[in-house]
Amino acid sequence: MSAYDLEKEVWTEADFKVMGWHDASIWSMVSNAAQFEYLLDLDYIFKWVHPKESETYFKFWVAPVTMVFVNAFDVKIDIESQQGLIEVADLYMENPELTPNGKFTSHTYRFECQEGEITVKATGFKMYIRQKPKLIQGQSFELAERGGISFGRTLNAS
Repeated sequence: MSAYDLEKEVWTEADFKVMGWHDASIWSMVSNAAQFEYLLDLDYIFKWVHPKESETYFKFWVAPVTMVFVNAFDVKIDIESQQGLIEVADLYMENPELTPNGKFTSHTYRFECQEGEITVKATGFKMYIRQKPKLIQGQSFELAERGGISFGRTLNAS
């Protein structure tokens, strides 16, 4: 198993068109109202690896990340989950409009999930990679494998 070549440790809305959230797992969410941030702790799939001739299933390069929506407001959550974990089908960046002060453009970020929908309006996001991606059989880690729930913003070298 070789290492995944991580392009950068922090991704932003400028990278949106080359990113994909299909089957990413959301572990936790929190509002940091004092900083006008909305944070998600998720397992992000960097790459799907097709099965080799002798294999049946895909493997995945996955890393725990913290996604921080900046200047966030108008959060709406409509989720019904039997298992507790939220699985993303896709993320859309929609409805660009000027902020009330007219100085910035905000978008509606809409997480279409298997269990419902999450929307947040924000002027952008930063996605902080907390661990180097690992090649695993599933699309997300077990809680202990990922180091529990975290909203950290630095890459753990281990």
